[in-house]
Amino acid sequence: MTSPHTSPSATPRPEDEVAQICRDLIRIDTSNYGDGTGPGERAAAEYVMGLLTEVGLDPHLTESDPGRASVVVRTEGRDPSRPGLVLHGHLDVVPAQAADWQVDPFAAEERDGCIWGRGAVDMKDMDAMLLANLRHLARTGEKPPRDIVWAFFADEEAGGVKGAGHVVAQHPEWFEGCTEAVSEVGGFSVTLPDAATVGSTRAYLLQTAEKGIAWLRLHAHGRAGHGSVPNDQNAVVRLAEAIARINAHHWPRTYIASVRELLDSVGTITGATFDPEQPEAFLARLGGARAFVEGTLRDTANFTMLTSGYKHNVIPQTASASLDCRFLPGHEQELLETIAELAGEHVEVEVVHKDVALEAPFSGELVESMRRALLKEDPGARVLPYCLSGGTDNKHLSRLGVTGYGFAPLRLPDDLDFVGMFHGIDERVPLDALEFGTRVLKGLIEDC
Repeated sequence: MTSPHTSPSATPRPEDEVAQICRDLIRIDTSNYGDGTGPGERAAAEYVMGLLTEVGLDPHLTESDPGRASVVVRTEGRDPSRPGLVLHGHLDVVPAQAADWQVDPFAAEERDGCIWGRGAVDMKDMDAMLLANLRHLARTGEKPPRDIVWAFFADEEAGGVKGAGHVVAQHPEWFEGCTEAVSEVGGFSVTLPDAATVGSTRAYLLQTAEKGIAWLRLHAHGRAGHGSVPNDQNAVVRLAEAIARINAHHWPRTYIASVRELLDSVGTITGATFDPEQPEAFLARLGGARAFVEGTLRDTANFTMLTSGYKHNVIPQTASASLDCRFLPGHEQELLETIAELAGEHVEVEVVHKDVALEAPFSGELVESMRRALLKEDPGARVLPYCLSGGTDNKHLSRLGVTGYGFAPLRLPDDLDFVGMFHGIDERVPLDALEFGTRVLKGLIEDC
């Protein structure tokens, strides 16, 4: 790699510039509405390109559609015979309704020791941590143990088809030789009551699995007519009945390996016994991570949008609803068959987007490197595996045989509702957590 001639004493540390990069990224509105509208990621991708070319790197920018841009660059490692590692993030964010927030969601305001804004935790914080460390490597000319591919994708919030999916399909050579990947969500801390010390223990949840995605649309069909005339083939009613059946369905609990190991470890630390039939009290010990973990105990199906009708006194011929389903590894076909049965004969089930569930081992050199990097910065903490109830761009990389983990390390205050800020309001990341994570990732890059 090329690096500018900068004296070591003048080289900023990664944690010195991570906050500014994070603020800059948040201020670039990359809202992804999932329907092809919105500003796209091009402006953010050009900002990333500028950061990288400034320090002598030669990144690739590729677009799937006009404005839907991703950036990829490869840095050489000391040992070219070792398999490469992918470090990746996404540049898009979910939309934000400014009226619901305490601050402008795209102003990157600093308040109460945090940077506020859409993308602060999902995932422009991680993008900034990666970029700060990559710029440091380029400035110093240091080489990590192995090749690293750094990727900043478009479109993750709509399934990644126009981002990671496009890059993997069109440019698989950019990932040649890579076998493992690290991306978002995992690596954040939770504080657990410790039975042994009668105090507390901080645990970091390393994501080793993620549920599969099935975004479905239900279309109910019936007979159109006048709103004053009885109609026993009302599409709105048929859709409502299907919604009620699906919503009332009890999805059986299933404990996959990563979930079981997490629960066992939490039980050991807290001294509590996990009851598979009544897990609620036990899960409460996980604090802010409870919602993510609770979402991994079973398959889920949540309705998110409804569309029907065009006038108050007209019974429409069709009515539609959007359904977000997430399934555990091995449950894809069972979930789709269950939804079809519950929907009923008058309701068509359309698959809008579907992607695989993933599960990786909580062992091996990369996992140990992540553990060492965390414990160097937070001695005495614990590192535990967990399954993500959502999904990441690791799904697309898996098509190239790349095993993915979630590791965006953040040491968080006990009372911060971190999980609730994903796609929520008043999203924010503590500045000291951002700097902490940058140091941890630096340690991982040096050790991996």
